[in-house]
This record gives sequence, C-alpha cells and structure tokens, in this order.
Amino acid sequence: MLLLDVSAEDIADYQRSRLKAGASPKSINLEVGTLRAVLRRHRMWANMQPDVKMMTVHETTGKALTEDEERRLLDCCRRLRSRTLLPIVTLALHTGMRRGEIQTLRWQQVDFLNRTVTVGTSKTEAGTGRVIPLNERARMALQTWATNFPDRKPEHSVFPWEHYGFAGNKPHAKTMDPNVAVGDITTAWESAKAKAGVVSRFHDLRHTACTRLLERGASLSVVASIMGWSASTTAKMAKRYGHIGSDIQRTALDTLARVPQQRSPEANPEPVPESDSTPHSQ
Repeated sequence: MLLLDVSAEDIADYQRSRLKAGASPKSINLEVGTLRAVLRRHRMWANMQPDVKMMTVHETTGKALTEDEERRLLDCCRRLRSRTLLPIVTLALHTGMRRGEIQTLRWQQVDFLNRTVTVGTSKTEAGTGRVIPLNERARMALQTWATNFPDRKPEHSVFPWEHYGFAGNKPHAKTMDPNVAVGDITTAWESAKAKAGVVSRFHDLRHTACTRLLERGASLSVVASIMGWSASTTAKMAKRYGHIGSDIQRTALDTLARVPQQRSPEANPEPVPESDSTPHSQ
C-alpha cells in the first residue's frame, strides 16, 4: 500500500490478522512500531495516532527449571544428533547469557586462563561487552567443546555451522564452516524438550540462572551486571523478582532484633596490673 492509503482501520485489520496467525501481542506491537516510525518520518502519523490502539502485553515472569528438569533436559541434549545444543544449553543455565549472545561467540571472547567470557553485541548497551566469570560447569563445557576444534583460530565461531551425519550410532559433523555461526537450533531444542518432558522456552534458561542467583543470596545489582540489564530493566526486574529476595531480606532484618550477648568476666578477664614488687631491669 502507498503510505497515503494507510489508515487506522488498516492497522487494526493487520493486528487482528496477526493475532489469528498466532503472533504474540508483543511481536505485533513491534511490527506496528516499525510502521509508526515510517509514518512519523513522513509527517503522517499524528492524524491517525488517536485511533491506533497498541495491543495489551501481559508480562510473564517465566519458568525456572527444577534441578530434576535440568538433569533430564541435559541428558536428552547429550543424546541428540546436534552436538551443539548441549554446550549451548549448559552455558545458558550457568551464565544467564541470551541465546543470540551464545550462538555468536568467537573464541577470542573466551578467556580460559582468567575463566571469563566477554559478550559481543547484545540486546542492550549495558549488555554489550560485559565480562561474565565462568563457573566450573560453564568452563568445563567450553573446554570439552574446544577439544573438537584443535585448529581453531581466535576469529572462528565457538559454535560454527555444522551439517551432521552418523558414523555407526554416533553423530558426527560431515561438513563445517568455522567462520559462520550456528543457525537456528529450534528443531533440536524442541526435540530435547519433548524427550525430557520439559515445558519451557529457551529464554527460561536465562530466567533459571537469574532465579537461582537471587535465591542463593546474590544482590540485584550483581545479577543485573551479569545479565546485562539496562537501568530501566533493572527497576522492572526488582518488582518481578522481588518475592525471591523476601526470605533473604527477612533474615537480614532479623539480625537487627538480636540482643548482643554480653561476655562473662571469666571469658574476658581484666588485665592484672603489674605489682610494685615486680623486679625492674637495671
């Protein structure tokens, strides 16, 4: 359509058709936002703005995996033809990185000596270039994965594009391009979930990492630096995850009600003054 022909009714029709096609309200709002930017650029948005209603988006907290669900999921990832999925899922669970951040990693971003990984381009400015320490599980996953690429170079993809085949009953990479990052892993991910009996989105792995960090006493500011949240997102997450820290807050405040115990004189005897009869050195 020509921009001159676009009306608020056309946008509403588009929103309804996208909903019917299964698109989420958030995705539809992003699409309409793109159209809005084009119309605004040509001074054509102001007149129709009052008649365009954005979709209502209900924010969901997400689902944190249980320890048993994580074990089943990783076991199923290990048995898939796609050997890439296991280290990717492990990194997501133990670093909180987004899927795109993991899939686009280059070996030059992984520092085995200092046990860190540096995130490349991220969804937010705060997330781009952040340095994440690797715990033992994440480090071992990357080191084990690195053994598959003895000739790797710093600029090579950590998770390169591979085409798989089978040698006997074991999967192996038939062709591989180290300069191209792995493509869509949705098929492998959905297969692993189905076999494990886990109902979850890939983004829930990041939510799992965040939840466990907060449950184990990490402050929100520390979690925000690991996750790469912007200031506005951190404020939003403070409300979303506020219930997790309630027990930690209660424990901290309970310490204020404790009466300090006085030490008995026997435990801290007064120093005995030196006697006048004590011989002095001449």
